[in-house]
Amino acid sequence: MRIPRCYLDQPLAVGREISLDERAHRHVVQVLRLRTGAPLILFNGEGGEYTATLTQAERRTSAVRIETHASRETRPVLPITLAQGIAKGDRMDYSLQKATELGVSRIQPVITRRTVGGDDDRRLDKRMAHWRGVIISACEQCGRNDIPELLPPAPLAGWLGGYRACLDANRHGGLGLVLDPRATHGLTDIGDEPASVILLIGPEGGLDENEIGQAIHEGMTPVRLGPRVLRTETAGVAALAVIQALWGDLGH
Repeated sequence: MRIPRCYLDQPLAVGREISLDERAHRHVVQVLRLRTGAPLILFNGEGGEYTATLTQAERRTSAVRIETHASRETRPVLPITLAQGIAKGDRMDYSLQKATELGVSRIQPVITRRTVGGDDDRRLDKRMAHWRGVIISACEQCGRNDIPELLPPAPLAGWLGGYRACLDANRHGGLGLVLDPRATHGLTDIGDEPASVILLIGPEGGLDENEIGQAIHEGMTPVRLGPRVLRTETAGVAALAVIQALWGDLGH
């Protein structure tokens, strides 16, 4: 039986007994219905993971005792930043979940001309909190011990203005890619292996011609994913899988 994994946003150390926070308590006690004595694996995004035992499982509170530490490394070999055009509801959740599972290091939600509700700051704040929960849950499920960085939403034009600095900050020799169904080349046509990748994907309806043109003007390489036009959530999964297979750790 698989041991449940649980993210805790607090210091962890062997020998400590700590209380679970509200999110972890709800997942462990109310959703999984674990009882005292159940084994858990804990991680806090700072490296490695910890084995623990549930020592308290009450209606409102729960606690665990940390027993051992394992320095299992899951950090991606290839730093990838996903600049994802904000999509509606479940489509955005799916994109973030699968990007986390496929090993992105950083996620930048971008507001494009076809983004719905991108001018509602209060709504975006709520969605940011929700998106972080989606990312954490994906890490728990897929075995990641590091948490991808979730950056605040940014207008696409402004983000593209600082794109080169973002690429250089990732690693010298990085590659910027923008998905464009009209591009003449695919990912396998790229010659040199990049030290890092920034991937720009549009929302529902894609990026418009001006947005793609601006991305190319800033130095991004347009690429296509075969002869069919993919939905935004499908395009992200497909592109990231190919990138990881070509230059990353998929299959290692």
